[in-house]
Amino acid sequence: MKKLIDGIVEFRNKSLEQYREKYARLAAGQSPDTLFIACCDSRVVPNTFASTNPGDLFVVRNVGNLVCPCHNHHENEVDQSIGAAIEFAVCQLKVKDIIVCGHSECGAMNALISNSQLDVQLPNLFFQRWLKHAQPALKKYQQGFRIKSVQKQEIHNEISQINVVQQLEHLKTYSAVSKAILEKKLRIHGWWFELSTANVFYYDQTNHHFVLIDEIGAHKILQKNGH
Repeated sequence: MKKLIDGIVEFRNKSLEQYREKYARLAAGQSPDTLFIACCDSRVVPNTFASTNPGDLFVVRNVGNLVCPCHNHHENEVDQSIGAAIEFAVCQLKVKDIIVCGHSECGAMNALISNSQLDVQLPNLFFQRWLKHAQPALKKYQQGFRIKSVQKQEIHNEISQINVVQQLEHLKTYSAVSKAILEKKLRIHGWWFELSTANVFYYDQTNHHFVLIDEIGAHKILQKNGH
């Protein structure tokens, strides 16, 4: 708590003035162009590695950056928080892009592999139920599905990348998403953040591999997406 309080004081003393006008404008309403679905891991900070400002991203964070599928579009089978965020972002905010961002050394992926509990003293009822939305990624790995990579990844990181691809498939089960994609009003993307290098990779859906987002990679990505 002390670190947070000190951070607020530092923000007031050093940065508030330059943000005051922006926040005043944002108070009238938000118009982010991207829904960003990320893991709630404390080491993953989208606004830092993507250099975004307040108002740029509509962010959803949960354990394992999961999107529970909307089977047959039955809303009673959907986690209401995720469903509401997707619906609000697509239908109300009219975001142009949705990004699902996974990361290396993900605790949720390690737990998925080992099927172990975080703490034997805890029932982990909600944790285990939540992880079922990542089970298809593990199953694909066990059946031999692999994503092309220029470097050998550890198993939990390979599954983390497959999980990103799997969650993109889950996104398409939402009628609001599939309709917007069909009407070419929405694009969905998979990203993967490598903690040890702070590199960000983009999933190339055509060639089925993750591409480093450097100057060369960024140019190709933007061209492919019509920018």
